[in-house]
Amino acid sequence: MVTFESRVPSVEEQRAVAEAVGWLDHFDWETIGGSLERSLHGVVATQDGRTVGVGRLVGDGVRYCYVQDVMVDPAAAEQGIATSIVERLLDWVREAAPADAVVGLFASPEAVSVYEGLGFTAADGDPLGMTLSVRG
Repeated sequence: MVTFESRVPSVEEQRAVAEAVGWLDHFDWETIGGSLERSLHGVVATQDGRTVGVGRLVGDGVRYCYVQDVMVDPAAAEQGIATSIVERLLDWVREAAPADAVVGLFASPEAVSVYEGLGFTAADGDPLGMTLSVRG
């Protein structure tokens, strides 16, 4: 049985799931602790005593929130864990945001259907999503 906790994952939990999905190179492990600490909210999924899914929200918590780092261990896939994590994150936005909020995200190709099933649509016009990597 999968259980869900409303909290930001620890560095160790984030790393364990990132390793399981092959995303160790997606994170700066020297600074991830600070990044996790500054999250607005998070969800951790566990099964049989081990972390099998994580996700979190970043943003201002008022008008703009971004779904970040939703990952599910492939050994626990096809149980609706990613959908449940995102649903819980969206519930938090609905409860915490004092006004209408905009929730954005970047999706891996294999996760697009999860997000579309929750009502997200691709931004291909106005607004148009963009990224820039800035070196510190």
